[in-house]
Amino acid sequence: MNRLAETSSPYLLQHAENPVDWYPWGAEAFARARADDRPLLVSVGYSSCHWCHVMEHESFSDRTTAALMNELFVNVKVDREERPDVDALTMDACVTMTGQGGWPTTVFMTPEGQPFYAGTYFPPEPRHGIPSFRQLLEAIATAWRERRDELEAQATRLVEALGRAARLEAAEGTLSPAVLDDAVGRLREAYEPAFGGFGSAPKFPPASAVEFLLRRGGDDALAIVRGTLDGMAAGGLYDIVGGGFHRYSVDARWLVPHFEKMLYDNALLASAYLHAWVVTGEERYRKIVEETLGYLLREMQLESGGLASAQDADTEGVEGFTYTWTSDEWEGLGLDPVLLSPFEHGRRIVRGTLDDETKARLLTLRASRKQPFRDDKAIASWNGLALAALAEAARRLDREDWLDAATRLGAFLLADLRGDDGRVVRSIRDGRVSGAGYLDDHANVAHGLLELHVATGDLRWLLEARRIADVAIDLFADEEHSGFFLAPRDGEALATRSKELDDEPTPSGNSMIASVLVRLGRIWGDDALVERGVGVLALLGPAMERMPRHVAWALCALDLHLSPPRELAIVGDPRSKVARAALAGFDPASVIAIGPSEEVPLLAGKGLVDGQSAVYVCERFACRAPVTQPDELRG
Repeated sequence: MNRLAETSSPYLLQHAENPVDWYPWGAEAFARARADDRPLLVSVGYSSCHWCHVMEHESFSDRTTAALMNELFVNVKVDREERPDVDALTMDACVTMTGQGGWPTTVFMTPEGQPFYAGTYFPPEPRHGIPSFRQLLEAIATAWRERRDELEAQATRLVEALGRAARLEAAEGTLSPAVLDDAVGRLREAYEPAFGGFGSAPKFPPASAVEFLLRRGGDDALAIVRGTLDGMAAGGLYDIVGGGFHRYSVDARWLVPHFEKMLYDNALLASAYLHAWVVTGEERYRKIVEETLGYLLREMQLESGGLASAQDADTEGVEGFTYTWTSDEWEGLGLDPVLLSPFEHGRRIVRGTLDDETKARLLTLRASRKQPFRDDKAIASWNGLALAALAEAARRLDREDWLDAATRLGAFLLADLRGDDGRVVRSIRDGRVSGAGYLDDHANVAHGLLELHVATGDLRWLLEARRIADVAIDLFADEEHSGFFLAPRDGEALATRSKELDDEPTPSGNSMIASVLVRLGRIWGDDALVERGVGVLALLGPAMERMPRHVAWALCALDLHLSPPRELAIVGDPRSKVARAALAGFDPASVIAIGPSEEVPLLAGKGLVDGQSAVYVCERFACRAPVTQPDELRG
């Protein structure tokens, strides 16, 4: 056993019995590197990462390789999900040096923590022009002995280059409606009409781009939405037996997935399909929402009320084993073989249409198999996204059981994942927290609480969302260049302080906090809060013009900012007929507060009308006469 046995991260614990003398990231590892005057080998991954498992088996479990690592380096293992700041540093270094990234990330650093060489997976033997891992180790160690000055100079230049990204200045004059129109055009150009989505293989679910296109509406945008959502739901990427989406497909058809299931994908896609159902009325999208959230509550819900972060791609070392079938198994069940598509090891993927009775029968049979490993740490950021999906779906689909689960999840976030200082904590497992939260933790939890407020009418959730947003401004705001840093101002000082700007696969902390601040600013009538959010959008303006798919959640926030202001103040029962009518449509440009309350400016001075629930429709706090009947909302 090595030092990782003392950690709580499932990913680190998977390496606790390696013969490698692993350290977790921290002061002890850097002190050892300085004392021995050796570079660090930093290996970054996560528990459900297939190629992380492969490299662990091939190299980190091999005693000859481990002995070489222990002789030449101070070896550090990092769970990217617990330390997104370290992951950002190492991944940015990898992409800058090689032009591509991925996990496991393999990064060599000076004893001062500056990266000087980076890559991803390395095989045990030379392959396709890639050196073996042992060859790499020996080459780096030789260069450190013989050309150390060059490597340290290279590290200095690399860190300077990485730091420039965090010093981007906000662009002037880029936040016009034309940006939104042009983004739709660029997405149309990138759209792949044969199977939906964007680009070729591998294909990742473009949840944020779908949300943006739904906001824009129009025949062209909705055609892209339908093609993409239908393509992903056909089977393969989507688990048509048990519900929920796998991480991505290795082909262009959404057929052969990389089989891990991540909480964030399923949260974001549940919301996207929900909104598609509201916009189009097409029941197949509602069905996907029901099955996806059903999967999350069946297989990912923890006793605490939180949700686990991921399920593995492999089952006992075989990728996709739990989710695939042999032809004999399938035909023995009397099912049509046309529903099976080839995979690997004589197994088949299910793709097509199954009735509910058959799904239930197959799921029962599948549950008797060995199941993939579940990473049962609860990450605040991803649980915030799940809360938003669950709360809104509960409201729109009249699911009291989901509303109970959402309320329990909200309470979990504000208890188990709230630090003594009021900050959001990054994650928790077995009662042990991993440390202070990051920007995305605060932004996504506030986002989820806003949706829970609308679903329940409980003022507590709205006030907590505002409090957390204020904490985020204090901890993460860049007062000099605009935008927000990933790590807090009083966090560990890494070689660079990163800003998260890319909305794939999840909304960046910057895009989400921008959206949250614009919403809260309109509810509180606080122009300074709105301007904080708009400052982020100005920072992202050039990216919106050049590569809209990668900043699609920022485009959603810009759409909110540029839309005519509309506030809904609802006083009374959020389940009253008039409140339901006011909230029924897809109206993401409106902000909503439910009271009564004198603490919230949008609600101040507004009460019931003749004892009945009332809706006040306002524009910049100029409100029409309150209405108490659904038909009075028209016009």
